Amino acid sequence: MMREVYGDNCLSRAQIFRWYARFESGVETIEDEARPGRPFSVRNKGLIAKVRERIQERCATVRMMADESGVNRATIRQIFVEDLGKRKVASRFVTHSLSNDQRHERVLYAKDIIKTARRNKNFLNSIVAEDETWCFRYDPTTKHQSVEWKSPASPKGKKVRLQKSKVKTMLVCFYDSKGIIHHEFVPEGQTVSEVFI
Repeated sequence: MMREVYGDNCLSRAQIFRWYARFESGVETIEDEARPGRPFSVRNKGLIAKVRERIQERCATVRMMADESGVNRATIRQIFVEDLGKRKVASRFVTHSLSNDQRHERVLYAKDIIKTARRNKNFLNSIVAEDETWCFRYDPTTKHQSVEWKSPASPKGKKVRLQKSKVKTMLVCFYDSKGIIHHEFVPEGQTVSEVFI
């Protein structure tokens, strides 16, 4: 009946039942009931100050702050972003953490190499560098690598499924400007502490 009168502007069925129940209980006004004061918010100045203090401690996490304050983690994150202007940023990886003296020494070495390279055109070709890496003792050959040419009468070959070696060995490589000049596997139980050329 309501839809016939109001058409598309009609209230939903649930809303009509809600209003009917309200009028049935004796309420005659269609205005909302008065609500004293603003709604209570846990995100207040006191909590923001507490989070600002705790953020100075590097070990304090969002979960810890939420548990201590008795609020949910979303509220703490909201304080970080909206009230304190913080954002989550990952640290940048650097190859080495050098002291100021070490940095200064590296600059001096680099300048010395540049001077020598300018004086002697073949200097860079005479440099031999060394590096080492851990590798598996063996890698099994794949099925494709073990393919052989055979005649139709010869028997088919068999290949056992092998897993990668769990034992690792150290490979030491020496190289110059043209490529690898020598490589060697370190015997088991030995270590490389110094290299003399």
